[in-house]
Amino acid sequence: MDHRNDSKKTEPRMIEKKCSWASYMTYSPTVIVMIGLPARGKTYISKKLTRYLNWIGVPTKVFNLGVYRREAVQSYQSFDFFRHDNQEAMKIRKHCAIVALKDVKYYFSEEGGQIAVFDATNTTRERRNLILSFAQENSYKVFFVESICDDPEVIAANILDVKVSSPDYSERHRESAMDDFLKRIECYKVTYQPLDPDQHDKDLSLIQVINVGQRFLVNRVQDYIQSKIVYYLMNIHVQKHSIYLCRHGESQHNVQGCIGGDSELSSRGKEFSIALRGFLESQKIPDLKVWTSQLRRTIQTAEELGVPYEQWKILNEIDAGICEEMTYEKIQETYPYEYSLRDQDKYHYRYPGGESYQDLVQRLEPVIMELERQGNVLVICHQAVTRYDLAYLKCPLHVVMKLTPVAYGCKVEMFDLKVEAVNTHRDRPLGCSRHQMPPTLLRRNSFTPLSSQDQVKRPRLFSVGNPPRLASFPALSSTRFPGAQESEELNESQEILNCFSPSDSKDGVQQ
Repeated sequence: MDHRNDSKKTEPRMIEKKCSWASYMTYSPTVIVMIGLPARGKTYISKKLTRYLNWIGVPTKVFNLGVYRREAVQSYQSFDFFRHDNQEAMKIRKHCAIVALKDVKYYFSEEGGQIAVFDATNTTRERRNLILSFAQENSYKVFFVESICDDPEVIAANILDVKVSSPDYSERHRESAMDDFLKRIECYKVTYQPLDPDQHDKDLSLIQVINVGQRFLVNRVQDYIQSKIVYYLMNIHVQKHSIYLCRHGESQHNVQGCIGGDSELSSRGKEFSIALRGFLESQKIPDLKVWTSQLRRTIQTAEELGVPYEQWKILNEIDAGICEEMTYEKIQETYPYEYSLRDQDKYHYRYPGGESYQDLVQRLEPVIMELERQGNVLVICHQAVTRYDLAYLKCPLHVVMKLTPVAYGCKVEMFDLKVEAVNTHRDRPLGCSRHQMPPTLLRRNSFTPLSSQDQVKRPRLFSVGNPPRLASFPALSSTRFPGAQESEELNESQEILNCFSPSDSKDGVQQ
């Protein structure tokens, strides 16, 4: 049974994701089974992988067995619960695994899911055989991800991270939590049976990640999605690093209310550049790399920092096509039909001769991969790039976001540099008046590109020196649509972690 067409019980956000090209590359649901001793980065990998798969358009959800165990026993007492000879606890743990697998089945059959990440130790062949039997009964594919680590420094750092982040130790003192966790690891070592791709497990689809990415062993990749998973896992690392994210300083076009273009900084934008330099100096960030787009407003912001920086063309602002350098009021007046199309479905809408947010997601994949491979990076970019998967996320000017991934989520810090700037945010429209909409409103997306009749491709300024743009274009329609009100609210910081980091929610899926 194909569950991808079951849209009645699926949230609107999920329906959008199912329309992505990537979802058509998954012909049957897949269970990703994590394997490894505690403090090997399994939950961290699970959340980041889930975030990535949802981002490329494959509905994915984490099923963390620790959550089920905590719900079953209410409060964690000690490592004794994980002893292999604790028969009562073993029954509870197996029951939790079965309940989680039932939830996986419901996710696939009723919620339109494509991939479930089964996040647990799964250190015994008995447990893995239980999952394989479940998958075979339901015609699911299985892909194993084993994290193997014998580097004492990495393990010690992971233990400290887990100790700080894990709900099991939220009320424990440092020394007692560390001692208990080390004993918990020893309980798992007694029965741990690593994957054996040369003999016992030679027919399984799997990847072994050894010492946080120093080496990899890949066996029997089954399909395109599994190859994407391998590609992603070979690029991420679980060592500590932070991503600093900010928009350029206020530009002349920001002041004028115009979108796109390649304008220079305003006086307040230049003031922000100076404040940003002081902020970075105060942070004392080791080996910080600075990335910008190839548009002047980000370059001018970086120039004031007095450090080397890299320009990325793919970090440029979303291409507004024929609407470049226009205000929203002018767009509504000149191209009312386009204005209404965009407000109906902002994520999939593609500007005539330009891009959609969905196009932007595909464009940004190389830089996202490179971010995973790097240490500390400051990315100076644009509003749409900052919120590329959340079309209405509030990303104010002159605010720096620091994202530090941790085992159970992401630590988010917001720094308002106290330099005044205009508000460029537009709220999601509250509603649409039906009598103002055309009888049949075609959405512009990857499957109906450039659906309007009069298409004029407008040259895009990617850097200084390109030919000038055309001066004017014909109106595409005469249908009008009510504008959206401006928002005065500051950024909702918890949403920011969805931009470059794993979700901090219970199941690891963006809400």
